[in-house]
Amino acid sequence: MPDIVVMFFLLGLVAGLLRSDLSVPKAAYDTLSLLLMLTIGLKGGMALHGALQWSLLLELLAVAALGAVIPLLLMPVLRVIRGVSLADSASLAAHYGSVSAGTFAVVFAYVDGLQLETGAQVTLYLVMLELPAILVALMLFRKLGRAQGDAPVSTGSSHFWHETFTNRGVILLTGGVVIGWMYGSQEGASVTELYTNAFKGVLALFLLEMGLTAAETLRPVPWHQWRLLMFAIVAPFTLSLLGIAAGVLLGLPLGSVVVLATLIASASYIAAPAAIRTAIPQADIGLAMLLSLGVTFPFNVIIGIPLYHRMAGFALAAG
Repeated sequence: MPDIVVMFFLLGLVAGLLRSDLSVPKAAYDTLSLLLMLTIGLKGGMALHGALQWSLLLELLAVAALGAVIPLLLMPVLRVIRGVSLADSASLAAHYGSVSAGTFAVVFAYVDGLQLETGAQVTLYLVMLELPAILVALMLFRKLGRAQGDAPVSTGSSHFWHETFTNRGVILLTGGVVIGWMYGSQEGASVTELYTNAFKGVLALFLLEMGLTAAETLRPVPWHQWRLLMFAIVAPFTLSLLGIAAGVLLGLPLGSVVVLATLIASASYIAAPAAIRTAIPQADIGLAMLLSLGVTFPFNVIIGIPLYHRMAGFALAAG
């Protein structure tokens, strides 16, 4: 039986597909996402309290390098899919190279609920993977665009860099990690317990809204884009194998491998759209949102995470 928070996503998805009048007010959604990101950061920072080591830096650099490699693997695949422009190829490579904070919240609750051994630094994986793929995809677009005579990407603007490094997800996650690391679970308990104890309840309501939003992107289903719809299912499964292999090579415990594989398999629908909209205005952001939020997010939440758990267990046993 799926985790109870996944059922809230399914409830929202079904309600949206049935065109119910169920809705989550935008102000409530903004509050939920704020609480979710801050709580994830705090939990990760508290786990790191008094446990920082130099080896952690090398591990995080390896994870960031993995995120930078993904667009290099995806761009050639996307370029051969009929009807996908260079701008959309770069956009999708950035979205699928970057990560989904919502998916991370689900897998974070999943490994916690099963009490899988998980390293304290998994929250930092989310921070380290959010930006490298976006930057690499934009560099590829600029290089290929110049070769084809297209307008270069506008990565030189201060607005682009401001959007990329100061979006609320990055600020809340990083700030939460720092605060949690400074105070730990004991000294900061008077504040942090309020957030951590309510984590699953907040996540359930957040996923209800995600289900409604995913249904909206799928209405109607653009069957003429069947190649990209297949990509949105095949890509996360394939990329998860890369995450599992990296986790095994880094010697991570099972819970951390599951988290890393899920993050690598996820696609951004917050940070990447904001950055791509600024840097590649000719890219179809609606198409990227359809695939990342309408197809890949449901696939990972409903099917992917338990599947990655099983595959990671086999890989660690074989290793």
